[in-house]
Amino acid sequence: MTGKERIQRVLSHREADRIALDFGATPVTGIHVKTVAALRRHYGLEDRPVKVTEPYQMLGEIDDELIRIWNVDTIGVGGQSDMFGHRQEDFVETRMPWGQTVLLPRSFHTKEERGNIYVFPQGDTSCSPTAVMPDGGYFFDTIERVPATEMDAELNVEDNLEEFVLLTDADMPYWKNALTKARATGRAVVANIGGTGFGDIALVPALQLKNPKGIRNIADWYMSTVTRIDYLQELFDRQSDIAIQNLEKVKKIAGDCIDVLFVCGTDLGTQDSQFCSAETLSTLYGPAYRKINSWVHRHTEWKTLKHSCGAIVPLINTFIDCGFDIINPVQINAAGMDPEFLKEEFGDRITFWGGGIDTQRTLQMGTPKQVKNQVRQMCDIFGADGGFVFNTVHNVQANAPIENVIAMMDAVCEIRNV
Repeated sequence: MTGKERIQRVLSHREADRIALDFGATPVTGIHVKTVAALRRHYGLEDRPVKVTEPYQMLGEIDDELIRIWNVDTIGVGGQSDMFGHRQEDFVETRMPWGQTVLLPRSFHTKEERGNIYVFPQGDTSCSPTAVMPDGGYFFDTIERVPATEMDAELNVEDNLEEFVLLTDADMPYWKNALTKARATGRAVVANIGGTGFGDIALVPALQLKNPKGIRNIADWYMSTVTRIDYLQELFDRQSDIAIQNLEKVKKIAGDCIDVLFVCGTDLGTQDSQFCSAETLSTLYGPAYRKINSWVHRHTEWKTLKHSCGAIVPLINTFIDCGFDIINPVQINAAGMDPEFLKEEFGDRITFWGGGIDTQRTLQMGTPKQVKNQVRQMCDIFGADGGFVFNTVHNVQANAPIENVIAMMDAVCEIRNV
């Protein structure tokens, strides 16, 4: 099977010729740039700077050489700009604090103070910095630039809609070219058109805006899900209207290229519980989710992916009711997230994209043998009767022991007979 055929088959809950595999198609199924470089060295590939595909988390490009070695089944297509508003073009060599040279856009201007690396929205150093890589860190943390809103303040939904704009005619050649090129690879195309991240806390501070307004403080936003429900419902409703107009435009010019739509990365689970009840999920977020998923399933053959970390068992039925086809990252070490239970209870109604290895404990602190054993076990459980795409529980981090990462990939390749 081609990668596209394999992904389509497992998404229809049928077993394919081998376990389906994704690395790098989304901002939550990637590998840190430091680890990508170490993997390239392990496989004897040319020692060259790795392109950063998502600088907020410092994810590295899974290039054609690694894709061929692992026989990756997916390819991701995202927007023209990164999380900080830099255009994804004109990449130049940049030295990182841990000594690695990577490729970043020329406009990616930073400033160093006391070992901390500050980055600026759209590369404009006349603005306040939007994020910081702390001394000794390997990725960026958000800098909150908007104070908490007074409880009795008059709010304007337009302030929280500023970053959600309609695609223009000038944008469409990019999407057509990128999606057409991705389809030609024979791999399943995972598209992230943007604009559908309802309440995604990584997006709420609007790191790409020079002067964000509205509810942008993280604690303020979470409190608003209880105290300003009407405001958020109006925001999500208007945001989803804009998103659907953009999806219509993309579908018109290259919609048959897309296999999976990355809809939303809003985390609704913690390690031990949930940020909200199933009822709140259904009433606050649900209308926007249903609107997007209903449009997709009425007008396309795409499948829709919802990302949520944590202990989300009480929410999974609601995700399914909202129309999602795929759940990621399948945090198997969170409370209640037992793989056998998940597969038995939900496996015929939703695809598990991730959950192939516990990145908090096994990959980070286990032995290579323990890593291989868990990979085999998860593939046996989740892979039965389709409905599973192998990936880790969220991105592979910078300091995961490289021998464990290699053991993981060796086990996956052995299982897949690659």
